[in-house]
Amino acid sequence: MLMEEYRKEIADYGRQLLDRGLTEGTSGNLSIYDPQAGTMAISPSGLPYPEVEPEDVVVMDLQGNIIEGKRKPSSEFGLHSAVYRVRKDVQAVLHAHSMYCTTLACMRSPLLPVHYAIAEAGIKEIPLVRYETFGTLALAKAVEETAPRCRAMLLANHGMLACAGSMKEAFSLAQTMEWCAQVQWRCMCAGGPRVLTSEEMDGAIARYKTYGQDGPGKRSGYFG
Repeated sequence: MLMEEYRKEIADYGRQLLDRGLTEGTSGNLSIYDPQAGTMAISPSGLPYPEVEPEDVVVMDLQGNIIEGKRKPSSEFGLHSAVYRVRKDVQAVLHAHSMYCTTLACMRSPLLPVHYAIAEAGIKEIPLVRYETFGTLALAKAVEETAPRCRAMLLANHGMLACAGSMKEAFSLAQTMEWCAQVQWRCMCAGGPRVLTSEEMDGAIARYKTYGQDGPGKRSGYFG
């Protein structure tokens, strides 16, 4: 089976999306890219995460051709392909409809530097991608235009996107985004957040570069 380990990983993390409350029902999708083969493994469309087995995960190229798999791939395969085309440092993409990130996205609000943990994304503010219909080339294009400057995004009136070098890192980033979004929403309900300054975020981003353990598999995630 092509990309067997990656397909097992996607099936496992799909279940974790539900377990950690990052999505509901069959919403959201995950993919892992093999740059040497030029193929990505991506979750199937509309199949409940608890039912997804490795053989249900679809292998595609970045042009949208199915290489192996009996299922229909996620309708957002174009969005995933767009990220891999413009971000050579990314090998995993996670898209979810987590409650608080989606709430802010529906308010057309970016994810602000309310808490320093947002520095995990390597930027001072997580931007909002303009609204486009889900599963379309237009949405993929909007993400492709934003991805070169960030690996974390909110999709207007839709959800969130976390990209990283591995699915473990992308999942950690997604958890951090959702936690920060909840903090921001609660602050908005309580009278408005006091966001960190640009200089304060510079310090947080620099500190994140040395946060955590050294060596193979080094992590710097708030939930890592």
